[in-house]
Amino acid sequence: MALEVLSVGDVVIDAFIKLCDNRAQAYENEHGKWLAMPFATKIPFEKAEVVNGVGNAANASVSFARLGIHSGLVSNVGKDQYGRDIIDALEDERVDTRFVRINNKKITNYHYVLWYKDERTILINHEEYNYQWPRFTKADIPQWIYFSSISKNALDKYHDMVVDWLDDNPEVKLAFQPGTFQLEAGAKKLAKVYARTEVLAVNREEAVMVSGGNYEDLHDLMDRLHALGPKIVAITDGPAGAYASDGKDRFKMPPYPDPKAPYERTGAGDAFTSTFVAAIIKGNTIEGALQWAPINSMSVVQNVGAQKGLLTEAQLEEYLKNAPEWYKPERF
Repeated sequence: MALEVLSVGDVVIDAFIKLCDNRAQAYENEHGKWLAMPFATKIPFEKAEVVNGVGNAANASVSFARLGIHSGLVSNVGKDQYGRDIIDALEDERVDTRFVRINNKKITNYHYVLWYKDERTILINHEEYNYQWPRFTKADIPQWIYFSSISKNALDKYHDMVVDWLDDNPEVKLAFQPGTFQLEAGAKKLAKVYARTEVLAVNREEAVMVSGGNYEDLHDLMDRLHALGPKIVAITDGPAGAYASDGKDRFKMPPYPDPKAPYERTGAGDAFTSTFVAAIIKGNTIEGALQWAPINSMSVVQNVGAQKGLLTEAQLEEYLKNAPEWYKPERF
């Protein structure tokens, strides 16, 4: 079966360490928000949990598969047990792993998540793989590429490989959810990627980073992001909801009501973005996509990790059927 969407980005193992509420504290000063713990001592923790095969693109690939879309992943792992565990976890979710490259003499990305109350601080270390774009047969060419976070050493040549391939395959659509290093690189450096993008998804702070626009003026942010090339722009804004524009119509969407307080927030953005894109792939409007996406975010934050709470299409529709009357997009 031909792939409908091929997600591209780094894949990792996340080791969650649940900190005891009374053994750490969070505070804010003029330099930002901080997590603090006693220094140079032994600190008890509540529990630990390991989640295989995560990361922006991997989370999206699982989200697509849960929603009944034939999904694959382009990524890299080391030739070790962690790499095998990742591939097994993805295949258990019916994600096509043909394009996950096993790198000899390299280790698999392994991150530590300090989980304090309902928030997380992630300690990351991306292995420097030799990034190579796959060679596709005609039958392997997907309908969509979902491009997200990759390591800093891949910023130059790899992005050119992706864009050159997209130029050679103009029928393939691109969804772009820029990761940390892609955001830091700036829109000028990645101008060809933004110009080729069908759907761009960022949060409000990231929209300012990419566009240089006014944080307080969503129309300014939308205008500037569209000017870079994306046909559809989605901006998430935490508890304030989300916004989407197709260049003509613009809508605001409230969050789906949480059944209880969020348990752990990892992957909420990935769930929103992948579900929004999935709805577009299935032929929905941006209004319909905005109704789907917050539901998956709500479900994910009720669980540990970025994938456990991802829903099927039938489950999404059930939540939508039972949504309060005010849960609907409004023009802004």
